[in-house]
Amino acid sequence: MLLLLLGIVLLHIIALVLLFVSTIVSVWTSSDTGTSDLWSNCSTINGGCDPASTGEWIQAVQALMILSIIFSCLSLFLFFCQLFTLQKGGRFFVTGTFQILASLFVMSGAIIYTVMSPDWVPETDVFGYSYILAWVAFPLALISGLIYVILRKRE
Repeated sequence: MLLLLLGIVLLHIIALVLLFVSTIVSVWTSSDTGTSDLWSNCSTINGGCDPASTGEWIQAVQALMILSIIFSCLSLFLFFCQLFTLQKGGRFFVTGTFQILASLFVMSGAIIYTVMSPDWVPETDVFGYSYILAWVAFPLALISGLIYVILRKRE
């Protein structure tokens, strides 16, 4: 049982790290002339960075990615709280719900970015590794959330 709990916590932490990296690092799209992310557009030609677009869609993506990190952190905190306070045989419903919500937030943010970025990003740019990490974090967070919902506390 201890190895199972350790594996679940490790999966959760991996998803959380991916969420942090994908939100913070400036490589949602990249090209020969620079990179862009949720917060800024950086150019390799002049070496400077400009703030990201002020469009509502990029602000929605920013908010959803931040919410996914907050809910995933809360879920991890609630898991440890429930681990010590939950009665024998109880399920980790609250923890699982928060983690599933975190996965849905990151999925929604990545979908909005996918749909709206052609209007903002030149066609020569490609999606960067931060964008891919966001999509990888989605199933990991969803799987860990589902495991939390199924998991029962044992002695």
